[in-house]
Amino acid sequence: MVQETMDASKTKRIAVLTSGGDAPGMNAAIRAVVRTAITYGAQVYAVYEGYNGLIWGGRYIRPMDWDSVGGILQQGGTIIGTARSEEFRTRAGRRKAALNLVQHGINGLIVIGGDGSLIGANVFRSEWPELLRELLEGGEVTAKVTTEYPNLNIVGVVASIDNDFYGTEMTIGADTALHRITEAVDAIASTAASHQRTFVVKVMGRNCGYLALFGAIATGADWVLIPESPPDVENWQEVMVKRLRAGRKAGRRDNIVILAEGARDRNGKYIGSSDVQRVLEEGLGEEVRVTVLGHVQRGGRPSAYDRNLATLLGYQAVRTLLSARPEDEPVVIGMQANRIIRLPLMECVQNTQAVTQAIEEKHYEKAMALRDPSFHDAFDTLKTMVRALPHPVEEGQRRFRIGVLNAGAPAPGMNTAARAAVRIGLDRGHIMLGISNGFEGLAKGQVQEMDWTSVSGWASLGGSMLGTNRVIPKGKDLYSIARTIEDHNIEALLVIGGWSGYVSVYTLLQERPNFPAFNIPIVCLPASINNNLPGSELSIGADTALNNIVDAVDKIKQSAVATRRCFVVEVMGHNCGYLALMGGLATGAERVYLPEEGITLADLQEDVRNLTHGFLSGKRLGLVIRNEYASKAYSTHFMCALYEEEGKGVFDVRSAILGHLQQGGNPSPFDRILATRLARLCIEHLIDQREKGQTDVSCIGLQGGKILFHDMRDFDRMSDLVHQRPRNQWWLQLKGVAHIMAHPPET
Repeated sequence: MVQETMDASKTKRIAVLTSGGDAPGMNAAIRAVVRTAITYGAQVYAVYEGYNGLIWGGRYIRPMDWDSVGGILQQGGTIIGTARSEEFRTRAGRRKAALNLVQHGINGLIVIGGDGSLIGANVFRSEWPELLRELLEGGEVTAKVTTEYPNLNIVGVVASIDNDFYGTEMTIGADTALHRITEAVDAIASTAASHQRTFVVKVMGRNCGYLALFGAIATGADWVLIPESPPDVENWQEVMVKRLRAGRKAGRRDNIVILAEGARDRNGKYIGSSDVQRVLEEGLGEEVRVTVLGHVQRGGRPSAYDRNLATLLGYQAVRTLLSARPEDEPVVIGMQANRIIRLPLMECVQNTQAVTQAIEEKHYEKAMALRDPSFHDAFDTLKTMVRALPHPVEEGQRRFRIGVLNAGAPAPGMNTAARAAVRIGLDRGHIMLGISNGFEGLAKGQVQEMDWTSVSGWASLGGSMLGTNRVIPKGKDLYSIARTIEDHNIEALLVIGGWSGYVSVYTLLQERPNFPAFNIPIVCLPASINNNLPGSELSIGADTALNNIVDAVDKIKQSAVATRRCFVVEVMGHNCGYLALMGGLATGAERVYLPEEGITLADLQEDVRNLTHGFLSGKRLGLVIRNEYASKAYSTHFMCALYEEEGKGVFDVRSAILGHLQQGGNPSPFDRILATRLARLCIEHLIDQREKGQTDVSCIGLQGGKILFHDMRDFDRMSDLVHQRPRNQWWLQLKGVAHIMAHPPET
């Protein structure tokens, strides 16, 4: 199949350009486009300075080779430049662009940018036959050229930090922008709490509140203002002040208000940061500080998520362009259900513009309806999380006693999930019980009632405030756990944890005939940096671990490049290679060793030959990533010794075992948001179970774009129990992409 595509594209010439505002991850997309095109036998050109470069031609349209995109994966911005071209908006400008493309023999174009850039691409494509006819009539091209280039195929790749494009769950740059926002607000929150101060933080998002909304969820902010859903009361200023004052009275030491730059009231009047500052200073009677984050949100190194997303989108864009027929309509490459998909470009653009139009026309309900369902859910969740105190318990309401515990190794995001679970449960009128130190603590009766302020500040904290361990209950532990459940009248249980937590729950399920106390609804929420849990494609903590790996390897690469050095980096994962493969994809590793494949002597011999050849050909850096359990025989130290011996006089070798730094640090925005989303659904599920008198034991997970509950009776069927990983590992299909990015076709 690969060979057929390559044969069909031998004479194909394609170009790539970046347009509009820059976004972290654009360089990763450019790299993927260039290297995929070369692998499939196409010639690839870069158009510098966006659509202006198409018009100017000459040195602004340059052929690219493999090394042209070396070392750019971790760079922010775009190495080929970007611009908003006024001339391209004119017919004359587009005619010049068409002439430059046919003069270079280019018949396919990949545009990396936002909706404005993609609209321009579609107009260009639709006018193409007429533009060539005008060029023919003017004597600038021959009739043969118009015959050889009757159509221009276009594929779009969305890059926008606002994440405002319809049809795709994430756009390139949005995750990195959230990183910048959470880092800033985390820092602001600490100084705000020290001085009992209020801060207003203004973030980007003229017609989309994604960054403000999800930034507020990730940081535990106390109020948010977004364009799609203005305050629903005329006296919103009074309501905001009242809520923030109530929070202080309840013991909160700081107030953080996040404001999207496009926020407005119900009458369409923009709400500025100075407006909010004035209202709060007058209402709270204290000094209020404003921080406008501005272009810091666009800048800097892309996150691990953005690097991998951009790589996969760029790869698929080339595959789509090379297989396109002349009559095919333009498409945009996006992501849904954690998979890369193709979408009709203009349908997506029209729906994206429809949101903007609805906001301008003050049809805010329509604007919200056009957003992704996860946007609605997040907004509803935030309404609960920003409350100063939970809703009062309704008279006569039945209150369930719901326990929350962590189990397994620590995973960043555990505290975020526990915070959301406690507050959602309390707001629904139920009694939330915090269980310390996992199932060991449950056996010892370490149970305490949690209130609203018990989890204050937990959203951004790494580790586990409840405490966790890998103890799996057995023997007398089971009896002790049953007694604790009975003594504290625990009616439902949420277990936030990893493999040993799942095994512990499965054990309780199997022991129900012996211990009737275990007949309560239980849900497992996946939290493991290894991403090795059944029923979920992504676990809380895995994204943070990936970013920790990327941060470390970026520094390692900087130290190695000056000395012709190869680094062998060992990462965690036990018998699951997720961190190794995705870390390798995000850092540009030349070789990744996975426990699913193992390591053979032949592998090592081939890798030594490739490294030696590469260094002799002028490369200055080699990077190999190895999962800790990839092989018992061929350890990291053995591999380093082998490479060192064989590479004498050509390159030297160093090892880096990243260890527990992968588990540490504050959770990434992705992990915080996923943790909050899953925790809410888990608590609602447990409440529903109790109300119906049911006692299901299940695990929650993101699969195929949906969040599903799986029956824990199927745990052994869904899992490879020997290797402690799921039987189905979706990410293994990305091995081929990682290989293409790292190895020129001749090797």
